Amino acid sequence: MEGWYLLNRRIRNFLYIILGFIFLAIGSVGVLLPVLPTTPFLLLASFFFTKGSHRFNTWFKSTKLYKNHLEDFLRTRSMELKTKIKLLSISSCVLLISGFLVKVMAVRIFIGFVIVYKYYYFIYKIKTIK
Repeated sequence: MEGWYLLNRRIRNFLYIILGFIFLAIGSVGVLLPVLPTTPFLLLASFFFTKGSHRFNTWFKSTKLYKNHLEDFLRTRSMELKTKIKLLSISSCVLLISGFLVKVMAVRIFIGFVIVYKYYYFIYKIKTIK
C-alpha cells in the first residue's frame, strides 16, 4: 500500500511540475504580448513549482523572469506609478485595436468590460509606490 502512495505522490508531483512549466511558458509569452497578463500566470507557475519540487521552485525563483516580474510584486503587493501606466497604456491600446477590428458586438462589449475591470483593479487593488 505504501508503494502505491509513493507512486501517486510522484505522479502528482510530476503533474505539478508540468503545470508549472505550462504556466511559465504562458507567462513568458505574456511578457511579449501585452494582452496576456504575465503576473497571474507566473503566480500559478510559482504555486505549482512549490507543490511539485523544491528544486524546481528554487530554480524558478532564481530566474530573471521571476525577479523582474514577480518578486517585488509578491513582497509588497504594489507597483510604481510608471509601471502601472506603462502596463495599462500598452494593454489598452492592444485591446482597443482588437475592439475596432472585431465586428461582433458581444466581443466588443466583453473587451470593454475587460478594460474597465483592468483599470479598476490597477487603481483600487494594487498599491502605488513612489
